[in-house]
Amino acid sequence: MDNITAKPLLPSTLTPRSQLKRNHGEIIDLTGSDGDDDDPSSQPNTVARQEQEERPAQRRKFGDDESESESDEDSMIGDYVDHFEVDPYVAASERDGLSQERSKALCIELRQIGLKAFTDKYSRSIPMRTLGTAFGIDPELGVPDEMYAGILRLAINRAYIKRLKLSQHNTIDDAARLLRRSKKTMVITGAGISTSLGIPDFRSKNSGFYDQVQALGYADGQDVFNIETFDQNPADFYSLAGAILPDLKRFSPTHAFIKLLQDKGRLQRNYTQNIDNLEALAGIKPDRLIQCHGSFATASCRKCKHKVPGHAIFEDIRAKRIARCKRCVKDLAKEVTRPKPMRKKRSSLKLHKNDWDSSSGDEDDNIPEPGVMKPDITFFGEQLPGSFFDQLTDVDSKDVELVIVIGTSLKVAPVSEIPNYLPAKVPHIFISREPIEHVNFDIQLLGECDHIVYELCRRAEWNLKHEMIPRDMRVNVAPVEGSTYRWAITPAQIANEPKPQKSSKANGA
Repeated sequence: MDNITAKPLLPSTLTPRSQLKRNHGEIIDLTGSDGDDDDPSSQPNTVARQEQEERPAQRRKFGDDESESESDEDSMIGDYVDHFEVDPYVAASERDGLSQERSKALCIELRQIGLKAFTDKYSRSIPMRTLGTAFGIDPELGVPDEMYAGILRLAINRAYIKRLKLSQHNTIDDAARLLRRSKKTMVITGAGISTSLGIPDFRSKNSGFYDQVQALGYADGQDVFNIETFDQNPADFYSLAGAILPDLKRFSPTHAFIKLLQDKGRLQRNYTQNIDNLEALAGIKPDRLIQCHGSFATASCRKCKHKVPGHAIFEDIRAKRIARCKRCVKDLAKEVTRPKPMRKKRSSLKLHKNDWDSSSGDEDDNIPEPGVMKPDITFFGEQLPGSFFDQLTDVDSKDVELVIVIGTSLKVAPVSEIPNYLPAKVPHIFISREPIEHVNFDIQLLGECDHIVYELCRRAEWNLKHEMIPRDMRVNVAPVEGSTYRWAITPAQIANEPKPQKSSKANGA
């Protein structure tokens, strides 16, 4: 068996996963049950499972974990499952693993008979590493069998609680109808809604912020947003943060779309992963906005916790200079001017007049410094705001009618876990440049976010106004090959633009 380094492993931060910002991690177990009587794994069919999900009182609070922390091995297991969830193993032949048809049938059976019955039935009848191929796990993964078993258990659990697509919702017209009829729409947003303003997203190939960080020599683009890295060397963050610092002068048409939902009384909540605070600039009310990862709106001292408006450190960020706490500076200045008590030198010799001194011999080696200011954005390894979990669990999950996810790949937990936590009957629409595989959305609209929300509003007979939307804006909507629910949205030629001339026969047409 090959050693563990023979296969790729996604980077991980070994911090407790409960209520932390982290890479897409373990999906929360929704059963909330310790006994077999209420365990949905003992339910005979999918309908029973959905009925179980409809009883919020029996569900665990979103963000809760059974333990305060996880071991290194648990974190590694989660990272492997993350990897194969996004990039699943597919057997090339029967010799390499189960066929796609057989794998699909097993996943359907898992949902029908439940976790316990499924594992009892197949844990001995199918070899472990062969069964793993049904859930996208490489049978030749270079880990011990004990760890492989842990990876398989977690993968089966995720497959069981994974959201099912609603078959009645498929087209962009279906999406427009859902938009018109829903009075409580939850909008989950990511960096893709700000890219039209010149603010880079984080994960796009070649143009994303993380790729820019790696181009400067960093092993992992996310390292610059790790709280331990920041505390050890804040210069790394300050040398790079200027690229994602908002100018706070304008917002995108997608921000205007969310504001339009609010104006129509249909915005339940906007859960944003963005840190640019442009939602506030667009006019989203504080009670309708959850900034899941904090924002540049304020900054706090890592030493004394003094909080200031975010713009107070913008000049330092743009100058790639570490911002220091001005309150700490003032307090230290007071300490310098304050008379220090006289201390007697320790000596076994006879005392002399000059044996009194105002300082000890090693004080110069421990000169206090003012604290470092950190924007109040949530770094990897930090706890998310309590309002995120409370609002989602206690209020929004109970009466949400529609979920629209815009401009995010949903790879950062716990936000990535929201679709699998909400009631199964709630329709989900996904809007972004690239399709998504690890969450089952009902409708996927692929292209530039601004173009897509414009077309949705047009079909819903809503008037979305924004200076960045051309007056004669038109888009083309085409099905993605091989899919009934994925649609490519691209801008059509604007009417007043000159059309390219056709070549004449004389020119060889």
